Amino acid sequence: MNYRLIYTDSYVRRAKKFLKKHPHIMGQYLKVLELLELNPQHPSLRLHKLQGRLKGLSSVSINMSYRIVLELIIQDNDIILVDIGNHDHVY
Repeated sequence: MNYRLIYTDSYVRRAKKFLKKHPHIMGQYLKVLELLELNPQHPSLRLHKLQGRLKGLSSVSINMSYRIVLELIIQDNDIILVDIGNHDHVY
């Protein structure tokens, strides 16, 4: 079962800015997006639900330093990308 990634306008702006600062992780970033489309539960993504002010959202890891915050809507197979950045920025 494939999932559909939905890129919000604010996410696209943040991702462009983030990737311009960190071009060295482009390969890892693209791999994460590919895995999300195929299987958001893949262990290497380290998908987990967030709490506190981000309750209702989830996060996946690009690597040990960088994360993508997302809204995971399983019933429609939609994954809405919300934010990207380092741990302190997105949380």
